[in-house]
Amino acid sequence: MLGTVVAAMFTAFITGALARFAVPGPDPMPAWLTVAIGLGGSAIGYGIVYGLVGNDASWAGIASFIAAVCLVIAYRVFVQKRPLWGAAAYRFPERGFGIEQYRERLKRAGIDPDHIGLQGLRATQPIPHVQPPLPPGVPGGDPTENPAHYLGLLEELHDSGVLDDEQYTEARMRLLKSLRPS
Repeated sequence: MLGTVVAAMFTAFITGALARFAVPGPDPMPAWLTVAIGLGGSAIGYGIVYGLVGNDASWAGIASFIAAVCLVIAYRVFVQKRPLWGAAAYRFPERGFGIEQYRERLKRAGIDPDHIGLQGLRATQPIPHVQPPLPPGVPGGDPTENPAHYLGLLEELHDSGVLDDEQYTEARMRLLKSLRPS
């Protein structure tokens, strides 16, 4: 019984994560929401396939993925209030579950979340990519307290497509410069 629950949660997480990757632009969300989207998509997909053709696992898997993508789209449109395509779809969200904490982590790493994804929106204006880290007096605002954490965060943001190569390099260099003794 426990093995079935763990397998269902793992499958739901994979389905939810793939659905998030299918929709362009960053969709940062807590792991529990990714699992909920995967579970919801699976329930909807299996229900539709079971009602139409009976118990067919291959069609149910495809329908589950499509339903999970539809749930990510609904989350983006109704909760985050962001477009699905175009340059504005790549902006970092301002609303949603866990977004405030994620935005705060970006700011502590020296990245302005309001400037992520602006490439193409204002091609004629220079885009400031990185803001300086918070002053040392701010609790948890000094990246030099745990540089490995912040380097890992920057790499995670780069790997997930939130930061492009130039933004990643600039933020990384700024952090490394702050670690050098004066």
